[in-house]
Amino acid sequence: MRAISQDVLGGPEVLKEIELPRPEPGPTEVLVRVHAAGLNPTDWKHRANGGFLGKPPFVLGWDVSGVVEEVGSGVSLYEPGDEVFGMLRYPFGHGAFAEYVTAPSRTFVPKPAGVDHVQAGALPLAALTAWQALVDTAGVRSGQRVLVHAAAGGVGHLAVQIAKARGAHVIGTASAAKHDFLRSLGADELIDYRTEDFTALRDVDVVLDTIGGDYGPRSLETLRPGGSLVSIVLSRVDEELAAKALGLRARVRNMLVEPDHAAMKAIAALVTADRLRAEIAAVLPLEEAAKAHALGETNRTTGKIVLEVGPSTAK
Repeated sequence: MRAISQDVLGGPEVLKEIELPRPEPGPTEVLVRVHAAGLNPTDWKHRANGGFLGKPPFVLGWDVSGVVEEVGSGVSLYEPGDEVFGMLRYPFGHGAFAEYVTAPSRTFVPKPAGVDHVQAGALPLAALTAWQALVDTAGVRSGQRVLVHAAAGGVGHLAVQIAKARGAHVIGTASAAKHDFLRSLGADELIDYRTEDFTALRDVDVVLDTIGGDYGPRSLETLRPGGSLVSIVLSRVDEELAAKALGLRARVRNMLVEPDHAAMKAIAALVTADRLRAEIAAVLPLEEAAKAHALGETNRTTGKIVLEVGPSTAK
């Protein structure tokens, strides 16, 4: 099978198309023919510095939408021919930038019939991150005020929709050029981070920090007592930030996305109900993975970049 791999850490140019043996599904696993694979910032970060994976060679990619090709022993959920989508186990289940992947069957859920593989392939990691941050960690509920930083980004624009679907009043930070787009997703208030200071906000219940740096400490100033700051940038608690939060009677939580069959089913239900969609910034063929990485690293795209892998992305 074709795959995109690298032998050294570095810039996008280290990514090369190679041939690898097609994997075989083990017990409780399925073999999926990949039709589309979404890119996320973690892809180019791992490409450049190894991250959790250490030294290459490795095949990156965690987002998959495709068709079940084979099932291993004990699999009861799927049969060959079923269309599925999901996130490979983060961080060590990587390998989506290839024609085939194997993974535990409950990694995947049925792809909603109303969307194509490109749309489905853009969703899993970013949507799971937003869901686990807002729903599982912060417990966002109707009537709460939720502030999403980098609201037009890959995670951010999905978080806006998930918070809105939960009945929240959604505030987003983004450049002015992206405000109309975010309003179309349901954002109630928008702040141009280039010209406005979001710390003027008050009585925010939940902040989703997708940026890091000084955004965490500054965001604490906006929270009401008992509010929550959830960071997807820091994998460990910043003690100084936690101490400041304690003094303000707020909570700080740091998280990494995890596989979650139930959350993927909830995400699929939102897609089916037309309450969640990924904005597609660009679609490129598998062999142009380096170009896709370079585009993503500009930090100027709105939404998600997707690689087309299979012979078709038809519904």
